[in-house]
Amino acid sequence: MDADYFLTVAREAMWIMALAAAPILIPALLSGLILGMVQAATSIQEQTLTFVPKLIVVAVSLVIFGGMILGLIGDFTTSIFERIPDLVR
Repeated sequence: MDADYFLTVAREAMWIMALAAAPILIPALLSGLILGMVQAATSIQEQTLTFVPKLIVVAVSLVIFGGMILGLIGDFTTSIFERIPDLVR
């Protein structure tokens, strides 16, 4: 068994994790940035003003990208299970 095999699997897992998190984190970051600028311009410092729109953006992102994320994680899991016979040899 080669250590490069496990490093490759770990590298793929980190890449899949980044691809799965990005469609949720990037819209939340952008909405928070825009709402923060609006709050700074208007001097309104209400916490729910940023929380509720971010929550809505994350929910919409999950509806739009949820199937893609689930398929990505499912494909990665399937490929991991298909590699198990190679580990036993």
